[in-house]
Amino acid sequence: MSDRWSVHAEAYRQSEAHRSGADLDLIVQWAEGETALDVASGGGHVARRLREAGFTVVTVDPAPGMQADVLSHAEHLPFDDASFDAVVSRIAPHHFANVGAAMTEMARVSRALVLVVDNLFRDDDVEEAERLRDPSHVRNYSELEWRELFRQAALDVEAVELIETEIDAEAWLARAGCEGEEAARVRELLGTRIDGSRLAMTRIALKGRTR
Repeated sequence: MSDRWSVHAEAYRQSEAHRSGADLDLIVQWAEGETALDVASGGGHVARRLREAGFTVVTVDPAPGMQADVLSHAEHLPFDDASFDAVVSRIAPHHFANVGAAMTEMARVSRALVLVVDNLFRDDDVEEAERLRDPSHVRNYSELEWRELFRQAALDVEAVELIETEIDAEAWLARAGCEGEEAARVRELLGTRIDGSRLAMTRIALKGRTR
């Protein structure tokens, strides 16, 4: 996965779907304290916004091309317990090989908050489309599944928001290098979720507090 993401790193740094959005604004609104860890930091958009808000931020990502401060997978974070006031992961957990282990690690290194934003599970056709577009996709999760993941990580859910958004479908395909017959099949699977060039998506944002 690391090499795959390194190849497409610049596309994610420039991606409008990642650079802005109500979910990114919500992370800044929810964050507390002075220090933050951005897990699977990708193009660095969460880190940029939190730094602008006055936080000292450390970024961690498994892909060298993403140029994070620390090279590591979310399931094995190389930090001491309670190292950060807030730990955040945005539009990344659907790639985690073991999302439960990643949540446990994020809770372990947080003194107070764990904030997660990801695409919400919709149906099996969307999951098939996601995997066809990007073989590193593991799974999107429902709200109930996310609440259980937080519970298992000993996190109390304080807030949940569902955010409807639209992104450029062609740019979304191009970022993952999906083209030709595979791209056509993705469009077919997504059906009415694509209107013209716009793909309708739902993101879920969760605010959890350590016990």
